[in-house]
Amino acid sequence: MYFLQVLFKGWTLMATGNDEHIIEAIGRSRIVIRDGRVVEVGETRISDCPLARRFAYPIPSITKETVKANIQHRIEAFGMCTERREILDTREFVGFGASELLSFGLRAGLIDATVLACDGAGTVIVTKPAMAQGIGGRMSGLVKTSPYSSVMDRIEQGGGIVLDREHARIDQQAGVALAVAEGYRNIAVTVANPEIAEIIRRIHPDTLIFAVHVTGLSQDEAELLVSVSDLVTSCASRTIREIAGAGALLQAGITVPIFAMTQKGKLLILEKIRQSDEQVLVKPTRLPALGDKQPSPLV
Repeated sequence: MYFLQVLFKGWTLMATGNDEHIIEAIGRSRIVIRDGRVVEVGETRISDCPLARRFAYPIPSITKETVKANIQHRIEAFGMCTERREILDTREFVGFGASELLSFGLRAGLIDATVLACDGAGTVIVTKPAMAQGIGGRMSGLVKTSPYSSVMDRIEQGGGIVLDREHARIDQQAGVALAVAEGYRNIAVTVANPEIAEIIRRIHPDTLIFAVHVTGLSQDEAELLVSVSDLVTSCASRTIREIAGAGALLQAGITVPIFAMTQKGKLLILEKIRQSDEQVLVKPTRLPALGDKQPSPLV
């Protein structure tokens, strides 16, 4: 699988020091951060994204230069990939984003614990809504990170659990297993790797699986990921829009949609809508229902 290849066959062998972070962001561009500075930006796979235009540091046109500027802004604004990483936030950046839905689920009591990946800490178990939003709300696809004791201390002081303090390992399967061992039952997890998602579904069938970071998935990868997920974000993926859209029970949003594939996923979105004061249009229709403004190109 693509994610396994980049995680285990290539990028981990390129580490040159103890302070290195690798993320995939904004069209799955490979970005390397060392000592609080963006030192490498790979080619982007898309050139435009309506969501990126609404970032706190907007990206009107996606290039290596604008991606670098956006990521450097995140480092300076809230300490991403540094020891001063902020981990708490209550602001919603998008109405139906992964962190927004999961933090709502914790607040509403639909979820007991959420397994996330956090720069500076690796896989973590979070039980507080503000921490789920603070960690996930402004984080892109995390491939590799370095451990920061200060970040992990703040997570643990806030009631979270760090899977691997020594290495800040990213292992969502192990994170779910640890959450189960800690006594949590209504567990949610964000997963980018289709094979890992399938393993979690098989071993821990009651886990709510939220598929994230899906740009560039092949047909086979998308089919597997969709088949084992409760919720699937679409990012800039053509295959996810086609496969998840056709089988979804509910779609939230039209630019970068979230697809609910199961009743459990559908319930989370509908309950968030029920508790919201915002106006909502509800209309039975064939999915996917996509607006004119989509990331370009879809890959």
